Amino acid sequence: MAEAHSPLSQFEIKRLVPIQIGDLDVSFTNSSLLMALTVISVSAFLYLGMRRGALVPGRWQSMAELSYIFVANLIRDTVGPEGRTYFPFIFTIFMFVLFGNMLGMLPYSFTFTSHIVVTFTMALVVFLGVTVIAIIKHKLHFFTFFVPPGVHWVMWPLLIPIEIISYLSRPISLSVRLFANMLAGHTLLKVFAGFIAALGVFGVFPLAFVVALTGLEIVIAFLQAFVFTILTCLYLNDALHLH
Repeated sequence: MAEAHSPLSQFEIKRLVPIQIGDLDVSFTNSSLLMALTVISVSAFLYLGMRRGALVPGRWQSMAELSYIFVANLIRDTVGPEGRTYFPFIFTIFMFVLFGNMLGMLPYSFTFTSHIVVTFTMALVVFLGVTVIAIIKHKLHFFTFFVPPGVHWVMWPLLIPIEIISYLSRPISLSVRLFANMLAGHTLLKVFAGFIAALGVFGVFPLAFVVALTGLEIVIAFLQAFVFTILTCLYLNDALHLH
């Protein structure tokens, strides 16, 4: 019973459909379910928003168009015209993280972005993708990225390893930022929600705090999707233009 009321119990992975292939556990879990629901929700949102294509957009179409324009402007401002080619990938990342975060705010839901394995996988895909793009475009010239411009060659043995370590740490920093923010926010909400019933009539105070914190968490859910997306754009900009 104590574990059920633990603030961390909401992050527990639960098998919904056990599937075992040899020694490999590929069960369909609550995390898998929320990822599938996220994909369905994004698809439905865009389909419902754009199916009519009216000259004077309604609410659904306006929201869909605003999402498109928001990401398109983000790519234009951070990457430039060359970034248009990668719009579908970046738009997919933004919508997937955003809807995943928002669905995780629903009561009795599950936030898959609060798990480091999920966020690290996404960050690793971004990291490997932009690295491959950079190598294909610049060939061996790509490795000049690790040489700080305007620095005397005497400093290279010190600065080049630092630049390499900084570059290799990108997927770690990108994934931990999203994971840590979602984990901390939901844990704090659960802790204060536990005080509501325990304090009886005085539970109105933690209730008010939970309501305010929920609003803040919704803002953070959007901001974390934005941060993940803009960092992806910045990494893509480095890959296309180096320094």
